[in-house]
Amino acid sequence: MKLAVVGATGLVGSEILEVLAEHNFPFDELLLVASERSVGKQIEYKGKAYTVIGLGDAVAMQPDVAIFSAGGSTSTEWAPKFAEVGTLVIDNSSAWRMDPTKKLVVPEINGKELTKEDKIIANPNCSTIQMVLALAPLRERYGIKRVVVSTYQSVTGSGKGAVDQMMAERAGETPQMVYPHKIDMNVLPHIDVFQPNGYTKEEMKMINETKKIFSDESVKVTATTVRIPTMGGHSEAVNVEFKEDFELDEVRKILAETPGVILQDDPENFIYPMPINAHKKDEVFVGRLRRDESQSNTLNMWIVADNLRKGAATNAVQIAEYALANGLI
Repeated sequence: MKLAVVGATGLVGSEILEVLAEHNFPFDELLLVASERSVGKQIEYKGKAYTVIGLGDAVAMQPDVAIFSAGGSTSTEWAPKFAEVGTLVIDNSSAWRMDPTKKLVVPEINGKELTKEDKIIANPNCSTIQMVLALAPLRERYGIKRVVVSTYQSVTGSGKGAVDQMMAERAGETPQMVYPHKIDMNVLPHIDVFQPNGYTKEEMKMINETKKIFSDESVKVTATTVRIPTMGGHSEAVNVEFKEDFELDEVRKILAETPGVILQDDPENFIYPMPINAHKKDEVFVGRLRRDESQSNTLNMWIVADNLRKGAATNAVQIAEYALANGLI
């Protein structure tokens, strides 16, 4: 088993290495891959130093699996080259998510759709993953008509530069600006590029990816995505209208029994999901469950996950684990 991590020097790449170690993912050879400016750097993994190599050299070594977290343009150019030499590519960028010929996978929900012919597999957007993982078992039980989601997303979702901007602002220093405005002590209702319809790309990702993962164009989704000055994870206020009515106790039971979901719903004791507690955790945390008293068959819920974990690295590693366990590699 020859495993490549492409974009190994970035925030998500570093997290992928942590998750691989924690999950004891089996491999015989590890290739750490990055852009030309990082070639030759040393990265330690499980006490051993690895030298970063370039993309061309990595393709020539024909890895069995390549987990990509190197941006959309790199994925567009290089994922097909890896696939051509027989590599299974799991891509964290948005490059392939809405390609009708590529699967968009959260293993717990639609891993069973994967076949040996799938050589490029798309990892969904971080904010989409945590929402659909919590919604999937409820959708099976009650059906979903409409989802209204507002997100509160960590600066880590924008990469190291955004973290540096916030910390510099917090220290009273002049930052290198990643955002168009100050982020510390502020809230930006703006993630990714604004589209002609007034939504941002991040909002449209949540709308379109949810339908694709569920294989259901009838699910109506609307989103407002917001950047807040936190680290550790993304939070979401989700209002979901079901086709059938529900009992809160049954909803709690379903979520408590869902793999990958942890129910934290005890508001009287101030127990509810928070990004500070989700940091470095693989699970999705759900709480603040309550009936929407303004509309029938409708539930309010609060969903939190570490966006670098289940929102990116963990989901990608879990896809690789699923492929390995099911003979797809």
